[in-house]
Amino acid sequence: MTLEWVRPSVLRKLGILGMNGRNVDYIGRYNDRRLYPLVDDKLQTKKMALQYEIKTPDLLGYIAFQSEVKKIEEFIPEGEGFVIKPAQGSGGKGILVILSHENGKFVKPSGEVLDLAELRRHVSNTLSGLYSLGGRDDVAVFEKLIEFDNAFDGFSYEGVPDVRVIIYRGFPVLAMMRLSTSTSDGKANLHQGAVGAGIHIGTGKAINAVQFDRPITHHPDTDKDLRTLEVPHWDEILEIAARAYDMTGLGYLGADVVLDKKRGPMLLELNARPGLAIQIANNTGMLQRFEAIDKVANKPWDYKKRIAYSLEQFGGE
Repeated sequence: MTLEWVRPSVLRKLGILGMNGRNVDYIGRYNDRRLYPLVDDKLQTKKMALQYEIKTPDLLGYIAFQSEVKKIEEFIPEGEGFVIKPAQGSGGKGILVILSHENGKFVKPSGEVLDLAELRRHVSNTLSGLYSLGGRDDVAVFEKLIEFDNAFDGFSYEGVPDVRVIIYRGFPVLAMMRLSTSTSDGKANLHQGAVGAGIHIGTGKAINAVQFDRPITHHPDTDKDLRTLEVPHWDEILEIAARAYDMTGLGYLGADVVLDKKRGPMLLELNARPGLAIQIANNTGMLQRFEAIDKVANKPWDYKKRIAYSLEQFGGE
């Protein structure tokens, strides 16, 4: 059955985690607020991942002060695409994707062209906290644009797709692929109009897809059959996600992984408050899986054993 327009009592029977339950029973219980800066600040996450030898997109540089805005050209790679993002942003706010540039003209996935003055204005707004959590002063992070794997041709529209994996107490629970659309302006954020394709935790193959929480079968821009999506390097993606628990100590975590054509899977960012739409994308609730994990979560297992348990419990469904 689909998960839209269902009574709360039915959702509970289906094992669907709601917002209040997420906030109180899981985020409040398993995510120590002292650890939030490790994931809320993308620059900290990147530095921490390097210490754990987890691959991330190449850092081109960052700007922390308004007086440095005038030198943004130092962080723009010649002839290549790049991304500017707020270190403490959320929900895709403030992420500026540039596919290409030439003669001072910078092209976004939508085809809109910006000039250098507009880029500087965007960076300045980022530093002032326009896009950050709580409106705090922020840092503008420059990263090299991902050259996404050819396996995703037609599945994403002018943007880099990523895999979101929910990790509970170190165990992979649910996964989905977030696919950009013209509506989402090349960003892989569901609330901006990206497609969420539920991914089978055992096989890496798509099992369901939604846009704006409604079921779809084909990509709205390319008409690609989303049911044919299969994520390569699935084992490595699960390893990166599961190791994020060891890296951060957060018990309820969303790990976003991208696949670069040359470098393979890389950790894009982490989220201490991952959304719940992944259940709709998978047409599956999380609560029953949490209960299965709770039975073994105190065992001194490394990430490989935790992954093996998740695949044994959830990989055959």
